[in-house]
Amino acid sequence: MGKGWLTVLLLLGSNAFMTLAWYGHLKFGQWKPIQKGGLLALILLSWGLAFFEYLMQVPANKMGFKGNGGPFSLVQLKVLQEVTTLVVFLLFWALFFRDQPVKWNHGLALVFLVLAVYFAFKGS
Repeated sequence: MGKGWLTVLLLLGSNAFMTLAWYGHLKFGQWKPIQKGGLLALILLSWGLAFFEYLMQVPANKMGFKGNGGPFSLVQLKVLQEVTTLVVFLLFWALFFRDQPVKWNHGLALVFLVLAVYFAFKGS
């Protein structure tokens, strides 16, 4: 597996933990053991998840960056990170927050993010 694909896989894994750390507490807070610990328990749980995010995010960016022999420019890495965040978030939403409506402008925003990837890699 090349550095490019490994970078993307690590970013996907990193974003899975990031999404759980940032938004998972909205569901975790419904669990009885977490409710007993209150806000502090949610914060500590999120910090613990963020630790695993960084275990993947830092190597992904280091390995993927052209300055370190990787295939991606800094801008390309950032656009990849944003798109992987969106993909992971959409999966998270579909699994845990289906009751939250998605409107036409949300779909349009997704289209523009995909276009951002296209233009970030155009001419590379």
